[in-house]
Amino acid sequence: MNLLKLIAGGQVLFTNFLRVSIFVVMAWIGGLKVFQYEADGIVPFVTNSPFMSFFYTNSGKMAVNEKGEIVPEYTLYKNPEGKVVAKNIAWHEHNGTYRFSYGLGLVIVIIGVLVLLGIWLPRAGFAGGVLTFLMAVVTLSFLVTTPEVYVPDLGGDFPTPQFGFPYLSGAGRLVIKDIIMMAGGLLVASDSARRLIASKSR
Repeated sequence: MNLLKLIAGGQVLFTNFLRVSIFVVMAWIGGLKVFQYEADGIVPFVTNSPFMSFFYTNSGKMAVNEKGEIVPEYTLYKNPEGKVVAKNIAWHEHNGTYRFSYGLGLVIVIIGVLVLLGIWLPRAGFAGGVLTFLMAVVTLSFLVTTPEVYVPDLGGDFPTPQFGFPYLSGAGRLVIKDIIMMAGGLLVASDSARRLIASKSR
């Protein structure tokens, strides 16, 4: 019973902990956007998104791979995490991959800061919460637009038993977690809105 009362009485503390948690994720992930490997890694999401593809020069372009198949051009210039290939870097520079990533990283960090400021400034916290929710909506849309979020059928010694929807790849498992950010954004926005209403009624 005492534990129940303790948890029930910690709502304000836990809401602020949620704000800090969102800030840590946003600041860390947003900060990583200035690094080459992270910028390269978001290309499949951005180039396949109807909301974001216009930021890239090469979105929609097709090319022939080593098997003679016509594939999206970006798939020929992927840099595996931890590996740097000069021709791939040059392609990404022309594509605008790095410029876009720097801007996106800055936006993400700013949203995180707004959410954190909500501990003291409810108006800033409300804006940060709403923006967190909207960012999560865009991220979750990748489950519809990005082929890489599902396990591909690459074949092998035996037929691939699980591929396509609903079998999430590593990228897909990363994306689906944003449903938690969506809920968190709504909760901190709601708390900030409640505080704003209370301050006006005094």
